[in-house]
Amino acid sequence: MNAAPAHHIVFLDRASLVATLRAPAFAHRWSEYPSTSASTSASTGASSDAALDATDPAGVVARLRGASIAITNKVPLREAALAQLPELKLIAVAATGTDVIDLAACRARGIAVCNIRNYAVHTLPEHTFALILALRRNLLAYRADVEAGLWQRSSRFCLFEHPIADLAGSTLGLVGYGALGQATARLARAFGMKVIVHTRSPVDDAEVRQVGWDELLETADVISLHLPLNDKTRNMIGAPELARMKRSALLINTARGGLVDEAALAQALEGGVIAGAGFDVLTQEPPPADNPLLLLRLPNFILTPHNAWASGQAMQALADQLVDNIEAWAAGRARNVVVDGNTGISAD
Repeated sequence: MNAAPAHHIVFLDRASLVATLRAPAFAHRWSEYPSTSASTSASTGASSDAALDATDPAGVVARLRGASIAITNKVPLREAALAQLPELKLIAVAATGTDVIDLAACRARGIAVCNIRNYAVHTLPEHTFALILALRRNLLAYRADVEAGLWQRSSRFCLFEHPIADLAGSTLGLVGYGALGQATARLARAFGMKVIVHTRSPVDDAEVRQVGWDELLETADVISLHLPLNDKTRNMIGAPELARMKRSALLINTARGGLVDEAALAQALEGGVIAGAGFDVLTQEPPPADNPLLLLRLPNFILTPHNAWASGQAMQALADQLVDNIEAWAAGRARNVVVDGNTGISAD
């Protein structure tokens, strides 16, 4: 008689990853679902017992019952669900951010958590600069002019009704200086930009200058956010911070929704407090129709649907690393550890 598979692996939101997933190299049973219902917001961290009701066949608990390994990208796993899943031993997050996971509950229950690291070091910085370039050169406004026939009716060979600014010689202010911040800095230097950095850890990089929060807000021509969302960073940029930025400055957020007060940003853009903004993330995703940033119709604001990370190359690298993480944990040499299931200790 064949022995039962050692692990049951369940991927709760497989459709969030457009890539080939190889089978883990150990005995297992695999289940996957395109998506899994949960009425909670991955960004806000709120939980709902109703959304986790085991009687819901499309719900988290029903799908993870009996599983030892859960894979999730953005489906929340909170205490209410974890309390009903005594066999769960590993949560493999198919992303870098772990704000969808109740890490304290995992520590208390001895559930290991691992995440994906440094897979988006090309795609996300490139997206960041796509936003910066489009805004600094007013591409949306000029495209609208062409579509409206203004160039065709012009008495000149060109249009320059909207300001255009070079990146060379300007200052990029990075908030956070991990792998993504560092990759963004390298692109900035290639464009001839000066780079200043605000981060809690000392920066050992002679090509950038570490500055305080006040100096970054007041001197950067472009501010780009590259840090996680937590209680300390939530709404770190609101109306007071926006008012201290240069009126000619841009604000770029390809990190996490919730770092910026969205209502305050909408007011700042409408009032000309800053020159423009490019965002790839919102506080609640998918966003409700009344999100103030969705209501903006301005050429100096660009919103993309949380896909800065999603180049084909990056998603395949993520998929490969995801399986690497699971195989390493099963072999007793866990990697990319956020919570050690044996000790309950979170990684730094």
